[in-house]
Amino acid sequence: MKSITKLEAVLWSIALPGFAQLLARSWVKGILFVLLEILINMMSNFNKGIMLSFLGETRQAAEVLDYQWLMFYPCLYMFAMWDAYKMAQTKEEPYAFLPFVFSAYTVTVGLMYSPEIVINGVFIGPIFLPMLFVIPGILIGLVIKFIIKRFRKAI
Repeated sequence: MKSITKLEAVLWSIALPGFAQLLARSWVKGILFVLLEILINMMSNFNKGIMLSFLGETRQAAEVLDYQWLMFYPCLYMFAMWDAYKMAQTKEEPYAFLPFVFSAYTVTVGLMYSPEIVINGVFIGPIFLPMLFVIPGILIGLVIKFIIKRFRKAI
């Protein structure tokens, strides 16, 4: 297995789930993640939703997306990213999974509420709102990781 850095792993996973695994020559996982990403992307009309959102047509994006398929995407995306990060670790990092887990959760919640949230008369939409929800997910995960590590040291 080829060695990659944690930064490389995360950045390649952001580009496409499975790329970091393929770069590290973990062929089965890499191909599986890429195929799952393609399946979910096609079945949910995700690329069409992204295109419409970036063109400012967020309401139309919400209409073309298949939410039942798209709900799988945050978990696949964050799991593939965590797996790549874990593969790239040189030493065991306790609770490193927490920011990824909470991001998957908050992005999924953001996706569920995206059809309803309007801020200052602007419909944020099913692409941008879940992206914004990554931030609290990472922060919550890091805070909980910090608290657990502090608590375990105190014992």
